[in-house]
Amino acid sequence: MTNYLAMQDGNTDDGNTETRRHRGIQRALCSIKCVLPCRHAFRVVLVFACASCLSPCLRVSVFQMSLIQFGSHARADDAAAPAIPAIESAQQRVVKIYGAGGASGLESYQTGVLISADGNVLTAWSYVLDTDSVAVVLDDGRRFDGKLVGADPRLELAVLKIDTSDAPFFDLARSPPLAEVEVGTRVLAASNLYNVATGDESASVQHGWIAAKTKLAARRGTYRTPYTGDVLVIDAVTNNPGAAGGALVDADGVLLGVLGKELRSRDTNTWLNYALPVSEIRDAVADLAAGKGPRRREEQTNRPQQPHSLASLGLVLVPDALPRTPPYVDRVREKSPAAAAGIRPDDLVIMIDGQLAPSCRAVVEGLQFIDRADAVTITFMRGEALIEARLSATEVSP
Repeated sequence: MTNYLAMQDGNTDDGNTETRRHRGIQRALCSIKCVLPCRHAFRVVLVFACASCLSPCLRVSVFQMSLIQFGSHARADDAAAPAIPAIESAQQRVVKIYGAGGASGLESYQTGVLISADGNVLTAWSYVLDTDSVAVVLDDGRRFDGKLVGADPRLELAVLKIDTSDAPFFDLARSPPLAEVEVGTRVLAASNLYNVATGDESASVQHGWIAAKTKLAARRGTYRTPYTGDVLVIDAVTNNPGAAGGALVDADGVLLGVLGKELRSRDTNTWLNYALPVSEIRDAVADLAAGKGPRRREEQTNRPQQPHSLASLGLVLVPDALPRTPPYVDRVREKSPAAAAGIRPDDLVIMIDGQLAPSCRAVVEGLQFIDRADAVTITFMRGEALIEARLSATEVSP
């Protein structure tokens, strides 16, 4: 029973051991090895914040450690047995994703889970994916370019595709119905929280329980999230930078849910640790992977003779100064369709008729495929609220 905690040797990197939260709080991060004094001893990489960097608003424990032991049915009252196979299985199927970010305290990384042998990756829909160059790193260190196949802002999920044919993956068909996932079930959460893992280093693993099954009524700031459906509330601190899109598995390594983005409870103002149940999103994910869900518009030959335009809708976007300028609304013309629909300056256009529009150029091009005689649906973000508006064009004076 001596020296169970030891610093990990030769695995520190200033670029990985210090990160910035959205509020600008810097925390030095270290990885430690926990050697469990039992006949089934094993080691688990954990993360903690150095005491010298703690802040009163720190919302993660100094470190979280649990003896990760499970019974055969993953119940809190079952006989304990190590879940090493479940840990290793989850880590092999979790990927590290790198994309946009790195400025103003925005992390440029998150987590994803492999859902097919041919390289479909399920992850959280976020600004990290808002770039033409998304890197996906597998557990064995292989690095791929990820292509966005589809994204659904309503579910805050996206599917990427990488060029492989032999990836280990979670079979979503094995995931149980929500009704069969019992409160008290012991679970593992695997993710690249705080970007601790790089290259062929395995994802971090946390241990917890299903604390509740409920509808999601939470907020970021003062707004509700677009997704308000069923979630699994987790008794573990999974709500950390980079963890979104990670895997929540049971003792058998079966994927129960996908870790959600950082949220605060509407009622208690506390940070919410939750996952989207696979059974509730499985059909939508299948559509995204098949290219049937919202996605970026590909080249198309059928353009109407009189398409929609920003001018005909009464919208003025911010100046298109960058290759991928976010399509924020700069002005709304008076008595225009956009004004009648309640669109305001600073709203961020997300989709045009169900097609993703990640830039000002994409908005302009997307409107060119829609006949002016037809109404057009514009989906936009106002704060963290997702709003849809249906507009009909007016004649534009020359």
